[in-house]
Amino acid sequence: MNATRLSISCVSLSIALCLFAQTGDQPKSSDSAEKKVSEHPKKKRETIARPLSAKQKKKREEKLRKELETPYRKWLNEDVAYIITDEERAAFKKLQTDEEREQFIEQFWLRRDPTPDTAENEFKEEHYRRIAYANEHFASGIPGWKTDRGRIYITFGPPDEIESHPSGGTYERPPEEGGGETSTYPFEDWRYRYIEGIGNNVIIEFVDPTMSGEYHMTMDPSEKDALLYVPGAGLTLMEQLGLSDKSQRFMNTDGTHLGTPFGGLPESMEEFTRLENFAMLQKPPAIKFHDLEAAVTSEVRYNTLPMKVRVDYFPVTDATVLTYVTCQFENKDLQFKMKDGIQKAVVDIYGRVSTLTRRPVTYFEDTSEVDSPPSMLAAEQLRRSVYQKTIPLAPGTYRLNVAAKDLTGGNMTNYEVALTVPRLDPDRASTSTLVLADQIEKVPLKSIGTGMFVIGGSKVRPRVDDVFKRDEKMGIYLKLYNLEADKDTHKPDGKVEYQLIKTGSNEQIFDYAEDMSQLPDASGSQATIEKLLPLNKLAPGDYTLKLKITDKNRNQVLTPSARFTVT
Repeated sequence: MNATRLSISCVSLSIALCLFAQTGDQPKSSDSAEKKVSEHPKKKRETIARPLSAKQKKKREEKLRKELETPYRKWLNEDVAYIITDEERAAFKKLQTDEEREQFIEQFWLRRDPTPDTAENEFKEEHYRRIAYANEHFASGIPGWKTDRGRIYITFGPPDEIESHPSGGTYERPPEEGGGETSTYPFEDWRYRYIEGIGNNVIIEFVDPTMSGEYHMTMDPSEKDALLYVPGAGLTLMEQLGLSDKSQRFMNTDGTHLGTPFGGLPESMEEFTRLENFAMLQKPPAIKFHDLEAAVTSEVRYNTLPMKVRVDYFPVTDATVLTYVTCQFENKDLQFKMKDGIQKAVVDIYGRVSTLTRRPVTYFEDTSEVDSPPSMLAAEQLRRSVYQKTIPLAPGTYRLNVAAKDLTGGNMTNYEVALTVPRLDPDRASTSTLVLADQIEKVPLKSIGTGMFVIGGSKVRPRVDDVFKRDEKMGIYLKLYNLEADKDTHKPDGKVEYQLIKTGSNEQIFDYAEDMSQLPDASGSQATIEKLLPLNKLAPGDYTLKLKITDKNRNQVLTPSARFTVT
């Protein structure tokens, strides 16, 4: 590699690296950010509107954030309010990004899908059909899904039998309620032959004591008795025979005002049975497909092959982004086997990119081999093995699954991550992923654009874990897009500023700047940042590399950054 041509000015760096600190925090990942500077002061405004203050901008951003959160809040508190478990609800509230929420929602429905191999999710379709039915049939001043009947219907589906008394009126009590005739408020009895987790022959009673059409679930069968508080009216059989007094109903300790049962009390009417059923009806239904639940939520935590994966994005056109998937293995975790006088480790790698609904988009499979003479095996095991695959993808959100298997040892691993492929805005300057590499070098003309780790005319091998040793040089690689070229020179007009800061102490190690037009491949609307940073004068610790890229013609500033560790 040509260190002289690629490295930062030795004089500037030597002076800058004299200022270094002793300690640092643990490394943390950081996403690149963009910041648009205000309108050029020389340009005349064509509107009388005043610029927003910082407070107004913050208020508008907060309002927008709340608006964007609305669909997810509605999904949690309305769409699945009755069927989501407490654990799922708690996990959903901890999610930070919309991509994470979308993945959660997809897996939520997948866990309940009776036919996951088909495009349709019958459970989800039936669930929303029930919500629509509840809103149409059970509304009473509040949406139908909020009523007790709506909740039970959405949770457990249509009952097997319904005994409806929409106008109340004369009612002959069953023996377990004391028998005898009375008048009632409107009520309905729903009977389910079986509800999982509750039992057989489940009867749920809904009463409308206000005569307003809003039925509520009750566990007191006497609540529907319209003559309950009328002396001498609506007597039970025992009260008619003089064997009981109506006033005794108000001395019950089981939470009801039922009269003495005629012929004994069945088990379903026992106090604790009613309480238990009432409580169970408030809980989300059990997930029926436990095998699918295990397939979605379980992880194999034994015989695991350690693997680290990173993804970098380099746009090519507005519609295509080269997505670089890099896998890193520690050779000490691989098992070597003697073959033809050579120690060899072999890892099979399979990757699949799919949509968030798990529709396959593309896949790749390859074999990575590590060879070593027996005498060099100990040294080889201290090194890393890196594999990379380049995938062209359209902008959007995807799911990446990477599985790897050590063919000698049999150890396996499975890695899953969301891919948020960026869209290249032709009207704004933008950047690729900022890559910190352990190797940057020019490739022969015949190898440009082809082969592993090759980006354009350079070989750029990312350091997946962003951990470097002091005796190494750290490569810095970044591509700039849609810069506004100068009309005279036809090159970008602006500058690139580099800052290296010790994490935790905020101590600035060096500050270096260069003209954007002097960057390699700086022509038209694109440029490439390609540097090597010596680390031998940095103390062990954690650092943040910050770039400030100013496009003078677009009056725009980009501020990508990355964190790394020196050991």
